[in-house]
Amino acid sequence: MCQTDRYNGKSSFEEWKKEWAIEERYNFKTTEHKWQKIWEKEKAYKVEIDANKEKFYALVEFPYPSGAGLHVGHPRSYTALDVIARKKRMEGFNVLYPMGFDAFGLPAENYAVKTGIHPAVSTLKNIETFTRQLKSIGLSFDWDRCFNTCDPEYYKWTQWMFLKFFEKGLAYKSKMAINWCPSCKVGLANEEVVNGHCERCGAEVIRKDKEQWMLAITKYADRLIDDLDKVDFIERVKSQQINWIGRSHGAELDFDLTDNSGTSLGKKLRVYTTRPDTAFGVTYMVVAPEHSSVAALMEYFENRTEIQAYIDETARKSDLQRTANDSKTGVELKGIKAKNPYNGQLIPIFISDYVLTGYGTGAIMAVPAHDQRDYDFAKIFHLPIIQVLDGGDISEKAFEGDGSHINSGFLDGMSKDDAIKAAINYARQHGFGDAKTNYKLRDWVFSRQRYWGEPIPLVYCEHCGWQPIPESELPLTLPDISDFQPDNDGSSPLAKATDWVNTTCPKCGAHARRETDTMPNWAGSSWYFLRYCDPHNDKEFASKEALNYWMNVDWYNGGMEHTTLHLLYSRFWHKFLYDCGYVPTPEPYNKRTSHGMILAEDGEKMSKSRGNVINPDEVVDTYGADAFRMYEMFIGPFEQTAMRSDESLNGVYRFIGKVYALFTKVVQKNLSTKDLQMMHACILEVSERIDQMKFNTAVSSLMSYTNYLANLSEIPEELYETLLKLISPFAPHLAEEMWARLGKTTLIVKESWPRGDAELAKENTVTIAVQINGKMRGTIEIERDAAQDKVIAAAKSLDNVAKQLSVAEPKKVIVVPNRIVNIVV
Repeated sequence: MCQTDRYNGKSSFEEWKKEWAIEERYNFKTTEHKWQKIWEKEKAYKVEIDANKEKFYALVEFPYPSGAGLHVGHPRSYTALDVIARKKRMEGFNVLYPMGFDAFGLPAENYAVKTGIHPAVSTLKNIETFTRQLKSIGLSFDWDRCFNTCDPEYYKWTQWMFLKFFEKGLAYKSKMAINWCPSCKVGLANEEVVNGHCERCGAEVIRKDKEQWMLAITKYADRLIDDLDKVDFIERVKSQQINWIGRSHGAELDFDLTDNSGTSLGKKLRVYTTRPDTAFGVTYMVVAPEHSSVAALMEYFENRTEIQAYIDETARKSDLQRTANDSKTGVELKGIKAKNPYNGQLIPIFISDYVLTGYGTGAIMAVPAHDQRDYDFAKIFHLPIIQVLDGGDISEKAFEGDGSHINSGFLDGMSKDDAIKAAINYARQHGFGDAKTNYKLRDWVFSRQRYWGEPIPLVYCEHCGWQPIPESELPLTLPDISDFQPDNDGSSPLAKATDWVNTTCPKCGAHARRETDTMPNWAGSSWYFLRYCDPHNDKEFASKEALNYWMNVDWYNGGMEHTTLHLLYSRFWHKFLYDCGYVPTPEPYNKRTSHGMILAEDGEKMSKSRGNVINPDEVVDTYGADAFRMYEMFIGPFEQTAMRSDESLNGVYRFIGKVYALFTKVVQKNLSTKDLQMMHACILEVSERIDQMKFNTAVSSLMSYTNYLANLSEIPEELYETLLKLISPFAPHLAEEMWARLGKTTLIVKESWPRGDAELAKENTVTIAVQINGKMRGTIEIERDAAQDKVIAAAKSLDNVAKQLSVAEPKKVIVVPNRIVNIVV
């Protein structure tokens, strides 16, 4: 390009600059609107497969489009990955950075119950609001790949994948107890039960047996743990997944049941324990009140009324309430005993709400001397406490350490590991137990008695049982209904759509009924990252070409609150598809990071009930998108919780204006040595800190570099160009505007990322501390790596040093290059 073309016909940069009247203050509203239009028109962030370029797939958790819109916490994750994506583009990568909407969910259905507005209508309206807000922040998403999970063209493939689970025997129906609100007529998650009452309406919650569709995630439990070694997840994410799955190694043991005299009832009670070696210390057993054996043995109990009352009381508690309650309650099952298979002792059996059927077998052997929970229970019910591990005092509390075995028959004197092996071998040889690996993880409850979710593509036939509908009939779409209230029996609102429910069996042609439960909100989010690879494909969920090129996700960022559910579910889903040959990799994400939440200025969590939620629209309207973006990155360490501050936001806003104002001092001139050092130091610092997600310190480096430029009477154009490139991931609108004002005819996002030179970045001078006998006496400025005699001479010339040396000769001088001179007298 010739010089006059670059400057639009002007002969010099100075003449060109005169065309731009720099306003006293930066007009961010005009500038941001202008560049957002240009990006959209030129499809600046649209991406296609390019075999000649290395790909980079950046992913954020797509939002549920609530009626409240975004709040200032959402964009923290989106902006962080946007900064990374923009830098990667400038480094030459073919960057996929998509956005969509997780659009099914209960809030839209509850809104429909209150207002009569169909969930599809309110959801699409909310998506429009979210889209406008996200675009107003200047996020570089490829909007051509956007979709929402309630679109039949999307959930067609969610249903198709469910049918694959069903075909492989991993989708099955099972009756289970759930939290049930009789007022809302809906099942509740544990987190939605507060002090035994429904969080939404305050009604007393009961436990209700419901048939639910399940996905057998437990079959993948070992791989979900072991394959964490193959991915770059932050440690707390790995730890949460491992703890949630809760793999443990132990044994299952059978205890014979007898009457009070020791006569066998011909029945057994099975327990799981990680410490079979402590079995000689078992003094009682506890089963969950809802355990199947309780009902089966009811005829043997002498206190049936008391037992039933306790069962009914427990049914009103959530699992969280039961496990979080420190007070130990229970009822003995009078009339029966358990026989310890290791020593033949008869021991009492209790029911207690602190034991759950969801872990192990729903029954435990209690060793109160070595488990504090069992110890507390034993004290309350005056039960024996027998110490079987040496080394601790159990007079006041349980001894939960390890020691050699005592009071344990053939295990006496053994260490923990040896005793566990011996106890399991004994159980195996005598036919009452064996080694067992157990998991806290339960199979995934995959059905909801609601309307606004993906229909489950199965029908029930009296002759053929559950049958999948033909794939040619997918998507099975939701019928249009107006009554969104569940039935009193807990049936989904879909049950009322009889024309839709009644159908024919695809296998035998007889009458059949469609499943009226819908899938949970986790369904669509379990594979959305795959659809981004090929979102308009109507033949398959994504082509092999697209999956082979784009997968895996290179960097996935999201909230810690989704670590144990969404992240686990999506890894499981992906592994299943991999086993079926539909995806090329066993894990979906190479790297997973998480961000801290943003609190209100008073340190409280933002919530509508507290009235402290900040709408990003207000911030963008007052300060501009670039200031908002940069502030979210500058607010504090990205992985930590941060507190919002208007004062800090104002500081970033002033910084944006400062960068803008520097343009008036830009000239075409050569760089000094100091200029080169400052420029290359900033390039290296910002580049490294973005890659490390140390965004706050990256912004600090930009501020320091800007201050250096502001102190120059004239700013060489190359220094300002570099600033604009480095700041563009954080403040893209400002960067594009000032780039254009420099006479550039390309978008800055299409430019190359600056390359830093470590040698040029070194400072020519260093500040060296001067000490006498280890005590500070001053500092000297001297060229880096100066000769030692020169450094010593400069140190001795300091007034404070010279005075002391005039009365005391130095015995020796210690020089730490470029850091310290210590004169010993």
